Amino acid sequence: MSFIKKYIRIEIGVFLIIATIALLASCAEDRRVKNDQLAEATEIATAEKTMAKPLSEAFKKYWYAGEAEITSYQLEQARYGEIREGKSVMVFVTEDFLPEVQVKADRSNSSNVPVLKLNSTKKFLTGLYPYSIMNSTFYPVSDNRHAIKVSFSSQEWCGHVYAQINNKDRFEVTSHSYFEGEADQHFKVDKVTLENEIWNRIRIAPKDLPTGKIRMIPSLEHARLRHKEVKSYVAEVNLTEQGDQSTYSIYYPKLDRRLEIHFNTQFPHEITAWEETAKSGFGPNAKSMTTKATKINTIKSAYWGKNANADVSLREQLGI
Repeated sequence: MSFIKKYIRIEIGVFLIIATIALLASCAEDRRVKNDQLAEATEIATAEKTMAKPLSEAFKKYWYAGEAEITSYQLEQARYGEIREGKSVMVFVTEDFLPEVQVKADRSNSSNVPVLKLNSTKKFLTGLYPYSIMNSTFYPVSDNRHAIKVSFSSQEWCGHVYAQINNKDRFEVTSHSYFEGEADQHFKVDKVTLENEIWNRIRIAPKDLPTGKIRMIPSLEHARLRHKEVKSYVAEVNLTEQGDQSTYSIYYPKLDRRLEIHFNTQFPHEITAWEETAKSGFGPNAKSMTTKATKINTIKSAYWGKNANADVSLREQLGI
């Protein structure tokens, strides 16, 4: 019996030693993974600084003054085969972004990526019920890689839809919808130009925009509202300049969809209007219609601090 007890004690001791070694190995592996992630983030940040296009003094003065640029637009939105009156707002602002977690950085760090963020909203009525749409794009001011993240959401009385693209080894797409056949999805697509990032690129370096026949992923807004797969299509893109106004046009032959973005030729290249012509409605009653947006006004404001009742007057300046 004493022999058995001794044997059991030895077995327990061996087990504890093995468990301790495994735990230490696991902790070491966790540290290694974290160190690798930090090294990768630092490497990305270093590459950004190395390959980044130099920012002009005009760019720094305009975009790093501690304010956002807020522009309002009168909206004529095609939806369900009719034109709906509404308002659209574009908010451009610079901020530091975490390249791995892909969210706004709370603290300054050498691995942060400076981005020009665009939050664009649309609000309009479809008969009795309202639509509220928002797109967010986080694009590096270095203008040397694709947007780090793009997200889209739409809310209306039937339900709401959310989609997001994360820039990893490939584009990782996540989508949630109340529609049958869409529901919860997660998949990857190859990296090509994103339509969502074009708006940010116009504000940074419009002359470096791609032209000719390329592959492009249409906006998340178009994909979700038209119930299309998020993937790349052949697009015919052109940049034209007519004096103080320039136009960037995108045409998808397979989708029979055209987007034209009008902006000031000179810096800071304010977006003055846009038109999108595509099928509206579903089934045999779908017809080609044009959504239009024309600028109302622009203000510069640190809006995140303008949250008192007295600040509502700023909305009057924007006409919203």
